Amino acid sequence: IPEERLAEEDMILGSLRAGRRIEHFETYRRTKSGKIIPLSLTVSPIKNAEGIVIGASKIARDISRQKETQQLLEEYAERLELINSIGRSILSDLNTDSILQKVTDATTKICGAAFGAFFYNRIDASGKSYTLVKLSGASMKDFEGLGMPRNTAIFSKTFSGEGVFRSDNILADSRYGQNPPHAGMPMGHLPVVSYMAVPVVSQTGVVVGGLFFGHPEKAVFKEDHENFVTAIALQAAIALDNAKLYAEVQQLNAQKDEFISFASHELKTPLTTAMGYVDLILEEPAASPSYIKKIGKQMSRLSGIISELLDISRIEAGRMHVNFERYSLAKQVRNSVDALGEKLQGKRVVLQLPEDEITVNVDRFKIEQVLVNLLSNAVKYSPAEKEIKIVALQEGTGILISVQDFGRGIPEEHKEKIFNRFYRVAKTAGNTEGLGLGLYICKGIMEAHAGKIWVESKAGKGATFYISFPAEPLAP
Repeated sequence: IPEERLAEEDMILGSLRAGRRIEHFETYRRTKSGKIIPLSLTVSPIKNAEGIVIGASKIARDISRQKETQQLLEEYAERLELINSIGRSILSDLNTDSILQKVTDATTKICGAAFGAFFYNRIDASGKSYTLVKLSGASMKDFEGLGMPRNTAIFSKTFSGEGVFRSDNILADSRYGQNPPHAGMPMGHLPVVSYMAVPVVSQTGVVVGGLFFGHPEKAVFKEDHENFVTAIALQAAIALDNAKLYAEVQQLNAQKDEFISFASHELKTPLTTAMGYVDLILEEPAASPSYIKKIGKQMSRLSGIISELLDISRIEAGRMHVNFERYSLAKQVRNSVDALGEKLQGKRVVLQLPEDEITVNVDRFKIEQVLVNLLSNAVKYSPAEKEIKIVALQEGTGILISVQDFGRGIPEEHKEKIFNRFYRVAKTAGNTEGLGLGLYICKGIMEAHAGKIWVESKAGKGATFYISFPAEPLAP
Protein backbone atom coordinates (compact mmCIF):
# COMPACT_ATOMS: atom_id res chain seq x y z
CA ILE A 1 0.00 0.00 0.00
CA PRO A 2 1.52 3.38 -0.96
CA GLU A 3 2.24 5.51 2.09
CA GLU A 4 -0.27 8.18 1.13
CA ARG A 5 -3.01 5.51 1.10
CA LEU A 6 -2.25 3.70 4.38
CA ALA A 7 -5.32 5.28 5.97
CA GLU A 8 -7.48 3.28 3.57
CA GLU A 9 -6.49 0.04 5.38
CA ASP A 10 -7.86 1.35 8.67
CA MET A 11 -11.12 2.24 6.96
CA ILE A 12 -11.40 -1.20 5.33
CA LEU A 13 -10.64 -3.05 8.59
CA GLY A 14 -13.13 -0.87 10.45
CA SER A 15 -15.85 -1.79 7.93
CA LEU A 16 -14.99 -5.52 8.20
CA ARG A 17 -15.12 -5.47 12.03
CA ALA A 18 -18.57 -3.96 11.70
CA GLY A 19 -19.53 -6.79 9.36
CA ARG A 20 -19.85 -4.56 6.30
CA ARG A 21 -18.75 -5.64 2.83
CA ILE A 22 -16.42 -3.38 0.81
CA GLU A 23 -17.35 -3.63 -2.90
CA HIS A 24 -15.59 -2.18 -5.95
CA PHE A 25 -13.43 0.15 -3.93
CA GLU A 26 -11.05 1.86 -6.37
CA THR A 27 -7.58 2.63 -5.14
CA TYR A 28 -3.89 2.28 -6.11
CA ARG A 29 -1.29 -0.25 -5.01
CA ARG A 30 2.40 -0.79 -5.60
CA THR A 31 3.55 -3.99 -7.31
CA LYS A 32 6.70 -5.88 -6.33
CA SER A 33 8.51 -4.11 -9.14
CA GLY A 34 7.51 -0.74 -7.68
CA LYS A 35 4.95 0.12 -10.34
CA ILE A 36 1.79 1.88 -9.13
CA ILE A 37 -1.37 0.39 -10.66
CA PRO A 38 -5.10 1.10 -10.21
CA LEU A 39 -7.11 -1.64 -8.49
CA SER A 40 -10.74 -2.40 -7.72
CA LEU A 41 -11.07 -4.10 -4.32
CA THR A 42 -13.91 -6.26 -3.09
CA VAL A 43 -13.48 -7.32 0.59
CA SER A 44 -16.06 -9.43 2.39
CA PRO A 45 -16.12 -10.34 6.12
CA ILE A 46 -16.01 -14.06 7.02
CA LYS A 47 -18.06 -14.98 10.08
CA ASN A 48 -18.23 -18.10 12.25
CA ALA A 49 -21.44 -19.87 13.34
CA GLU A 50 -21.96 -17.33 16.09
CA GLY A 51 -21.75 -14.42 13.57
CA ILE A 52 -18.37 -13.21 14.76
CA VAL A 53 -16.01 -11.87 12.09
CA ILE A 54 -13.04 -14.19 12.02
CA GLY A 55 -11.49 -13.19 8.70
CA ALA A 56 -12.05 -11.70 5.26
CA SER A 57 -11.98 -12.69 1.60
CA LYS A 58 -10.38 -10.18 -0.72
CA ILE A 59 -10.41 -9.87 -4.54
CA ALA A 60 -8.16 -7.28 -6.19
CA ARG A 61 -8.74 -6.57 -9.87
CA ASP A 62 -6.22 -4.70 -12.03
CA ILE A 63 -8.28 -1.98 -13.75
CA SER A 64 -5.44 -0.29 -15.65
CA ARG A 65 -7.06 -0.90 -19.04
CA GLN A 66 -10.45 0.31 -17.87
CA LYS A 67 -8.84 3.45 -16.43
CA GLU A 68 -6.99 4.11 -19.67
CA THR A 69 -10.18 3.63 -21.66
CA GLN A 70 -12.11 5.86 -19.28
CA GLN A 71 -9.43 8.53 -19.51
CA LEU A 72 -9.48 8.35 -23.31
CA LEU A 73 -13.27 8.63 -23.32
CA GLU A 74 -13.14 11.60 -20.97
CA GLU A 75 -10.48 13.27 -23.12
CA TYR A 76 -12.50 12.51 -26.24
CA ALA A 77 -15.67 13.91 -24.67
CA GLU A 78 -13.76 16.98 -23.49
CA ARG A 79 -12.30 17.55 -26.94
CA LEU A 80 -15.66 16.90 -28.60
CA GLU A 81 -17.27 19.47 -26.35
CA LEU A 82 -14.38 21.81 -27.14
CA ILE A 83 -14.93 21.25 -30.87
CA ASN A 84 -18.65 21.95 -30.48
CA SER A 85 -17.90 25.01 -28.38
CA ILE A 86 -15.38 26.29 -30.91
CA GLY A 87 -17.81 25.54 -33.72
CA ARG A 88 -20.56 27.53 -32.02
CA SER A 89 -18.15 30.35 -31.33
CA ILE A 90 -16.65 30.69 -34.80
CA LEU A 91 -19.86 30.03 -36.71
CA SER A 92 -21.51 32.89 -34.85
CA ASP A 93 -18.55 35.15 -35.62
CA LEU A 94 -18.50 37.09 -38.88
CA ASN A 95 -15.10 38.67 -38.40
CA THR A 96 -12.37 36.86 -40.33
CA ASP A 97 -9.55 38.09 -38.10
CA SER A 98 -11.34 36.92 -34.96
CA ILE A 99 -12.24 33.53 -36.47
CA LEU A 100 -8.65 32.79 -37.47
CA GLN A 101 -7.28 33.65 -34.01
CA LYS A 102 -9.90 31.50 -32.25
CA VAL A 103 -9.20 28.56 -34.53
CA THR A 104 -5.42 28.85 -34.17
CA ASP A 105 -5.60 29.08 -30.37
CA ALA A 106 -8.09 26.21 -30.01
CA THR A 107 -6.32 23.78 -32.33
CA THR A 108 -2.94 24.52 -30.76
CA LYS A 109 -4.41 23.66 -27.36
CA ILE A 110 -6.23 20.54 -28.56
CA CYS A 111 -3.22 18.89 -30.16
CA GLY A 112 -0.85 19.85 -27.33
CA ALA A 113 1.42 21.86 -29.62
CA ALA A 114 3.99 24.23 -28.18
CA PHE A 115 3.00 26.72 -30.87
CA GLY A 116 0.64 26.91 -33.82
CA ALA A 117 0.18 29.16 -36.81
CA PHE A 118 -2.29 29.84 -39.58
CA PHE A 119 -0.86 30.68 -43.00
CA TYR A 120 -3.18 32.20 -45.58
CA ASN A 121 -2.86 30.64 -49.03
CA ARG A 122 -2.00 33.84 -50.90
CA ILE A 123 0.07 33.14 -53.99
CA ASP A 124 2.21 35.94 -55.37
CA ALA A 125 3.09 36.63 -59.01
CA SER A 126 5.76 33.91 -58.93
CA GLY A 127 3.35 31.45 -57.34
CA LYS A 128 5.56 30.88 -54.31
CA SER A 129 4.40 32.95 -51.34
CA TYR A 130 2.12 32.52 -48.33
CA THR A 131 1.03 35.03 -45.72
CA LEU A 132 1.29 34.44 -41.97
CA VAL A 133 -1.99 35.47 -40.42
CA LYS A 134 -2.24 34.22 -36.81
CA LEU A 135 0.00 32.71 -34.15
CA SER A 136 -0.60 30.88 -30.89
CA GLY A 137 2.09 30.11 -28.33
CA ALA A 138 4.54 32.34 -30.18
CA SER A 139 4.86 35.96 -31.27
CA MET A 140 5.56 37.68 -34.56
CA LYS A 141 9.05 38.45 -33.28
CA ASP A 142 9.80 34.73 -33.57
CA PHE A 143 9.30 35.04 -37.33
CA GLU A 144 11.19 38.28 -37.91
CA GLY A 145 13.96 37.83 -40.42
CA LEU A 146 12.81 34.34 -41.42
CA GLY A 147 10.41 35.44 -44.16
CA MET A 148 7.26 33.64 -45.14
CA PRO A 149 7.23 29.94 -45.98
CA ARG A 150 7.59 29.04 -49.64
CA ASN A 151 6.15 26.44 -51.94
CA THR A 152 8.50 23.69 -50.80
CA ALA A 153 8.06 19.93 -50.76
CA ILE A 154 7.12 20.06 -47.06
CA PHE A 155 4.45 22.73 -47.50
CA SER A 156 3.04 21.67 -50.88
CA LYS A 157 0.83 18.86 -49.54
CA THR A 158 -0.96 21.26 -47.21
CA PHE A 159 -1.40 24.18 -49.60
CA SER A 160 -2.51 21.92 -52.44
CA GLY A 161 -5.18 20.46 -50.14
CA GLU A 162 -3.95 16.87 -50.45
CA GLY A 163 -4.44 16.16 -46.76
CA VAL A 164 -2.86 16.20 -43.31
CA PHE A 165 0.92 15.96 -43.02
CA ARG A 166 2.34 14.68 -39.72
CA SER A 167 5.91 13.88 -38.73
CA ASP A 168 7.28 12.52 -35.45
CA ASN A 169 10.62 14.12 -36.31
CA ILE A 170 10.59 16.62 -39.13
CA LEU A 171 14.35 17.05 -38.84
CA ALA A 172 14.79 13.48 -40.03
CA ASP A 173 12.70 14.08 -43.19
CA SER A 174 14.99 14.10 -46.24
CA ARG A 175 12.97 16.98 -47.76
CA TYR A 176 13.46 19.27 -44.76
CA GLY A 177 15.92 22.13 -44.98
CA GLN A 178 16.78 21.60 -48.63
CA ASN A 179 15.68 25.05 -49.78
CA PRO A 180 18.43 27.64 -50.32
CA PRO A 181 19.50 29.86 -48.72
CA HIS A 182 18.61 27.66 -45.72
CA ALA A 183 20.22 24.30 -45.01
CA GLY A 184 18.40 22.60 -42.18
CA MET A 185 16.63 24.71 -39.58
CA PRO A 186 17.20 28.45 -40.10
CA MET A 187 19.01 30.36 -37.36
CA GLY A 188 16.52 31.67 -34.80
CA HIS A 189 13.70 29.37 -35.91
CA LEU A 190 11.29 28.06 -33.29
CA PRO A 191 12.39 24.57 -32.13
CA VAL A 192 10.29 22.18 -34.24
CA VAL A 193 10.72 18.41 -34.00
CA SER A 194 7.17 17.09 -33.98
CA TYR A 195 5.31 18.69 -36.87
CA MET A 196 1.73 18.61 -38.14
CA ALA A 197 -0.04 20.59 -40.86
CA VAL A 198 -3.76 20.54 -41.70
CA PRO A 199 -5.24 22.26 -44.79
CA VAL A 200 -8.29 24.49 -44.42
CA VAL A 201 -10.46 23.91 -47.50
CA SER A 202 -13.58 25.93 -48.33
CA GLN A 203 -16.90 24.39 -49.33
CA THR A 204 -16.07 25.16 -52.95
CA GLY A 205 -12.86 23.13 -52.73
CA VAL A 206 -10.53 26.14 -52.59
CA VAL A 207 -7.61 25.79 -50.16
CA VAL A 208 -8.01 28.83 -47.90
CA GLY A 209 -4.80 28.16 -46.00
CA GLY A 210 -3.21 25.81 -43.52
CA LEU A 211 -2.88 25.23 -39.78
CA PHE A 212 0.68 24.37 -38.72
CA PHE A 213 1.83 23.01 -35.36
CA GLY A 214 5.22 22.39 -33.82
CA HIS A 215 6.69 20.93 -30.64
CA PRO A 216 10.34 20.57 -29.56
CA GLU A 217 9.83 16.92 -28.51
CA LYS A 218 9.43 13.88 -30.76
CA ALA A 219 6.18 12.07 -31.58
CA VAL A 220 3.84 14.48 -29.81
CA PHE A 221 1.09 14.53 -32.44
CA LYS A 222 -1.12 11.46 -32.85
CA GLU A 223 -3.82 10.32 -35.23
CA ASP A 224 -6.61 11.54 -32.95
CA HIS A 225 -5.03 15.00 -33.03
CA GLU A 226 -5.32 14.90 -36.81
CA ASN A 227 -8.99 14.01 -36.53
CA PHE A 228 -9.83 16.73 -34.03
CA VAL A 229 -7.95 19.48 -35.85
CA THR A 230 -9.43 18.39 -39.18
CA ALA A 231 -12.92 18.62 -37.67
CA ILE A 232 -12.24 22.17 -36.49
CA ALA A 233 -10.65 23.06 -39.83
CA LEU A 234 -13.89 22.04 -41.57
CA GLN A 235 -15.91 24.28 -39.27
CA ALA A 236 -13.36 27.07 -39.73
CA ALA A 237 -13.71 26.83 -43.51
CA ILE A 238 -17.49 27.22 -43.22
CA ALA A 239 -17.09 30.15 -40.82
CA LEU A 240 -14.59 31.85 -43.14
CA ASP A 241 -16.94 31.38 -46.09
CA ASN A 242 -19.75 32.92 -44.03
CA ALA A 243 -17.52 35.83 -42.98
CA LYS A 244 -16.46 36.42 -46.58
CA LEU A 245 -20.05 36.32 -47.78
CA TYR A 246 -21.12 38.70 -45.01
CA ALA A 247 -18.32 41.12 -45.92
CA GLU A 248 -19.34 40.96 -49.58
CA VAL A 249 -23.00 41.59 -48.70
CA GLN A 250 -22.01 44.53 -46.49
CA GLN A 251 -19.86 45.96 -49.25
CA LEU A 252 -22.59 45.40 -51.83
CA ASN A 253 -25.15 47.12 -49.62
CA ALA A 254 -22.82 50.07 -49.15
CA GLN A 255 -22.18 50.24 -52.89
CA LYS A 256 -25.91 49.91 -53.59
CA ASP A 257 -26.72 52.79 -51.23
CA GLU A 258 -23.99 54.88 -52.82
CA PHE A 259 -25.28 53.94 -56.27
CA ILE A 260 -28.88 54.90 -55.45
CA SER A 261 -27.72 58.26 -54.14
CA PHE A 262 -25.48 58.83 -57.15
CA ALA A 263 -28.10 57.60 -59.64
CA SER A 264 -30.67 59.97 -58.16
CA HIS A 265 -28.22 62.82 -58.63
CA GLU A 266 -27.37 61.74 -62.19
CA LEU A 267 -31.06 61.50 -63.14
CA LYS A 268 -31.90 64.78 -61.51
CA THR A 269 -29.04 66.77 -63.09
CA PRO A 270 -30.11 66.56 -66.78
CA LEU A 271 -33.76 67.03 -65.83
CA THR A 272 -32.96 70.13 -63.78
CA THR A 273 -30.74 71.52 -66.55
CA ALA A 274 -33.38 70.85 -69.23
CA MET A 275 -36.10 72.45 -67.11
CA GLY A 276 -33.88 75.50 -66.73
CA TYR A 277 -33.63 75.85 -70.50
CA VAL A 278 -37.40 75.40 -70.81
CA ASP A 279 -37.86 78.31 -68.41
CA LEU A 280 -35.46 80.41 -70.50
CA ILE A 281 -37.39 79.57 -73.69
CA LEU A 282 -40.61 80.65 -72.01
CA GLU A 283 -38.95 83.93 -71.08
CA GLU A 284 -37.10 84.44 -74.37
CA PRO A 285 -38.92 82.56 -77.20
CA ALA A 286 -36.57 84.03 -79.81
CA ALA A 287 -33.57 82.21 -78.26
CA SER A 288 -35.31 78.82 -78.34
CA PRO A 289 -33.24 77.21 -81.21
CA SER A 290 -29.97 77.30 -79.22
CA TYR A 291 -31.71 76.25 -76.04
CA ILE A 292 -33.54 73.37 -77.73
CA LYS A 293 -30.20 71.95 -78.87
CA LYS A 294 -28.95 72.07 -75.28
CA ILE A 295 -32.18 70.46 -74.04
CA GLY A 296 -31.68 67.71 -76.59
CA LYS A 297 -28.17 67.08 -75.25
CA GLN A 298 -29.52 66.72 -71.71
CA MET A 299 -32.33 64.43 -72.90
CA SER A 300 -29.77 62.30 -74.71
CA ARG A 301 -27.78 62.04 -71.50
CA LEU A 302 -30.92 61.10 -69.58
CA SER A 303 -31.84 58.51 -72.19
CA GLY A 304 -28.38 56.94 -71.83
CA ILE A 305 -28.76 56.66 -68.05
CA ILE A 306 -32.18 55.02 -68.41
CA SER A 307 -30.78 52.62 -71.04
CA GLU A 308 -28.04 51.58 -68.62
CA LEU A 309 -30.58 50.93 -65.88
CA LEU A 310 -32.69 48.84 -68.27
CA ASP A 311 -29.62 46.87 -69.36
CA ILE A 312 -28.82 46.17 -65.71
CA SER A 313 -32.34 44.86 -65.07
CA ARG A 314 -32.12 42.58 -68.15
CA ILE A 315 -28.75 41.20 -67.11
CA GLU A 316 -29.93 40.56 -63.55
CA ALA A 317 -33.08 38.85 -64.83
CA GLY A 318 -31.13 36.77 -67.37
CA ARG A 319 -33.10 38.35 -70.21
CA MET A 320 -30.26 39.93 -72.19
CA HIS A 321 -31.50 39.49 -75.78
CA VAL A 322 -28.77 39.01 -78.41
CA ASN A 323 -29.62 39.32 -82.11
CA PHE A 324 -26.81 37.56 -84.00
CA GLU A 325 -25.99 38.56 -87.57
CA ARG A 326 -22.97 38.30 -89.85
CA TYR A 327 -20.92 41.47 -89.95
CA SER A 328 -17.47 42.72 -90.94
CA LEU A 329 -15.01 42.85 -88.02
CA ALA A 330 -13.22 45.91 -89.43
CA LYS A 331 -16.53 47.68 -90.03
CA GLN A 332 -17.63 46.83 -86.48
CA VAL A 333 -14.57 48.58 -85.05
CA ARG A 334 -14.75 51.61 -87.35
CA ASN A 335 -18.46 52.11 -86.66
CA SER A 336 -17.76 52.10 -82.92
CA VAL A 337 -15.13 54.83 -83.31
CA ASP A 338 -17.48 56.89 -85.50
CA ALA A 339 -20.31 56.46 -82.97
CA LEU A 340 -18.29 58.23 -80.29
CA GLY A 341 -18.01 61.30 -82.54
CA GLU A 342 -17.30 64.53 -80.68
CA LYS A 343 -16.86 62.67 -77.42
CA LEU A 344 -13.40 61.64 -78.63
CA GLN A 345 -12.41 65.20 -77.70
CA GLY A 346 -9.85 65.46 -80.48
CA LYS A 347 -7.99 62.28 -79.56
CA ARG A 348 -6.44 60.28 -82.40
CA VAL A 349 -7.59 56.67 -82.58
CA VAL A 350 -4.94 54.36 -84.05
CA LEU A 351 -6.53 51.30 -85.62
CA GLN A 352 -4.70 48.02 -86.20
CA LEU A 353 -7.08 45.78 -88.14
CA PRO A 354 -6.63 42.47 -90.01
CA GLU A 355 -5.55 42.81 -93.65
CA ASP A 356 -7.98 40.09 -94.71
CA GLU A 357 -11.71 40.58 -94.50
CA ILE A 358 -13.04 38.78 -91.42
CA THR A 359 -16.73 38.24 -90.85
CA VAL A 360 -18.10 37.65 -87.38
CA ASN A 361 -21.52 36.51 -86.18
CA VAL A 362 -22.49 38.92 -83.40
CA ASP A 363 -25.09 41.37 -82.20
CA ARG A 364 -23.31 44.31 -83.85
CA PHE A 365 -25.17 46.93 -81.86
CA LYS A 366 -24.28 45.37 -78.52
CA ILE A 367 -20.62 44.84 -79.49
CA GLU A 368 -20.60 48.46 -80.62
CA GLN A 369 -22.04 49.41 -77.20
CA VAL A 370 -19.13 47.61 -75.54
CA LEU A 371 -16.48 49.23 -77.73
CA VAL A 372 -18.02 52.69 -77.37
CA ASN A 373 -17.99 52.27 -73.61
CA LEU A 374 -14.33 51.22 -73.60
CA LEU A 375 -13.39 54.09 -75.92
CA SER A 376 -15.37 56.55 -73.79
CA ASN A 377 -13.52 55.35 -70.67
CA ALA A 378 -10.19 55.65 -72.47
CA VAL A 379 -11.02 59.29 -73.24
CA LYS A 380 -12.17 60.01 -69.66
CA TYR A 381 -9.18 58.49 -67.92
CA SER A 382 -6.39 59.77 -70.19
CA PRO A 383 -7.29 63.47 -70.44
CA ALA A 384 -3.73 64.62 -71.07
CA GLU A 385 -2.94 62.03 -73.75
CA LYS A 386 -3.71 62.44 -77.46
CA GLU A 387 -3.81 58.83 -78.63
CA ILE A 388 -5.93 55.71 -78.15
CA LYS A 389 -5.03 52.43 -79.80
CA ILE A 390 -7.44 49.70 -80.95
CA VAL A 391 -6.22 46.30 -82.13
CA ALA A 392 -8.52 43.65 -83.60
CA LEU A 393 -7.35 40.21 -84.70
CA GLN A 394 -8.44 36.63 -85.10
CA GLU A 395 -6.94 33.91 -82.90
CA GLY A 396 -8.00 30.49 -84.10
CA THR A 397 -11.79 30.47 -84.02
CA GLY A 398 -11.95 33.46 -81.69
CA ILE A 399 -11.77 37.24 -82.00
CA LEU A 400 -9.66 39.45 -79.75
CA ILE A 401 -10.13 43.23 -79.60
CA SER A 402 -8.13 45.55 -77.32
CA VAL A 403 -8.61 49.21 -76.47
CA GLN A 404 -5.50 50.84 -75.04
CA ASP A 405 -5.10 54.25 -73.43
CA PHE A 406 -1.96 55.86 -72.03
CA GLY A 407 -3.46 57.61 -69.03
CA ARG A 408 -3.44 57.18 -65.27
CA GLY A 409 -3.97 53.42 -65.28
CA ILE A 410 -5.94 51.32 -62.82
CA PRO A 411 -4.58 50.42 -59.34
CA GLU A 412 -4.15 46.68 -58.80
CA GLU A 413 -6.81 46.46 -56.08
CA HIS A 414 -9.48 47.77 -58.48
CA LYS A 415 -8.74 45.68 -61.59
CA GLU A 416 -11.18 42.86 -60.82
CA LYS A 417 -13.75 44.93 -58.93
CA ILE A 418 -14.41 47.47 -61.71
CA PHE A 419 -16.54 44.86 -63.50
CA ASN A 420 -18.80 44.45 -60.46
CA ARG A 421 -22.26 45.94 -60.15
CA PHE A 422 -22.37 49.32 -58.34
CA TYR A 423 -18.55 49.51 -58.12
CA ARG A 424 -16.89 52.87 -58.66
CA VAL A 425 -13.24 53.74 -58.10
CA ALA A 426 -13.35 56.30 -55.29
CA LYS A 427 -10.58 58.57 -56.59
CA THR A 428 -12.19 59.01 -60.01
CA ALA A 429 -15.91 58.60 -59.28
CA GLY A 430 -16.45 62.26 -58.50
CA ASN A 431 -14.65 63.51 -61.62
CA THR A 432 -16.64 61.82 -64.39
CA GLU A 433 -20.24 61.52 -65.47
CA GLY A 434 -22.15 58.24 -65.51
CA LEU A 435 -23.36 55.64 -63.08
CA GLY A 436 -20.28 53.46 -63.20
CA LEU A 437 -22.36 50.59 -64.62
CA GLY A 438 -20.76 50.53 -68.04
CA LEU A 439 -18.19 47.81 -67.44
CA TYR A 440 -20.70 45.61 -65.63
CA ILE A 441 -23.00 45.90 -68.66
CA CYS A 442 -20.06 45.19 -70.98
CA LYS A 443 -19.34 42.04 -69.00
CA GLY A 444 -22.97 40.93 -69.34
CA ILE A 445 -22.93 41.55 -73.11
CA MET A 446 -19.69 39.62 -73.57
CA GLU A 447 -21.00 36.69 -71.52
CA ALA A 448 -24.11 36.68 -73.73
CA HIS A 449 -21.68 36.25 -76.67
CA ALA A 450 -19.92 33.36 -74.86
CA GLY A 451 -16.98 35.72 -74.49
CA LYS A 452 -15.21 37.63 -71.74
CA ILE A 453 -13.71 41.00 -70.86
CA TRP A 454 -10.66 41.84 -68.78
CA VAL A 455 -8.07 44.55 -68.21
CA GLU A 456 -4.30 44.77 -67.95
CA SER A 457 -2.92 47.89 -66.35
CA LYS A 458 -0.21 49.46 -64.24
CA ALA A 459 -0.86 52.60 -62.24
CA GLY A 460 0.44 55.60 -64.15
CA LYS A 461 1.04 53.64 -67.37
CA GLY A 462 -2.40 53.41 -68.90
CA ALA A 463 -4.82 50.54 -69.26
CA THR A 464 -5.65 48.02 -71.97
CA PHE A 465 -9.12 46.47 -72.01
CA TYR A 466 -9.62 43.23 -73.91
CA ILE A 467 -12.75 41.52 -75.19
CA SER A 468 -12.75 38.08 -76.75
CA PHE A 469 -15.56 36.05 -78.27
CA PRO A 470 -16.08 33.24 -80.81
CA ALA A 471 -16.25 34.33 -84.45
CA GLU A 472 -19.26 32.05 -84.71
CA PRO A 473 -21.76 31.72 -81.83
CA LEU A 474 -21.62 28.43 -79.95
CA ALA A 475 -24.38 25.93 -80.63
CA PRO A 476 -27.09 25.98 -77.91
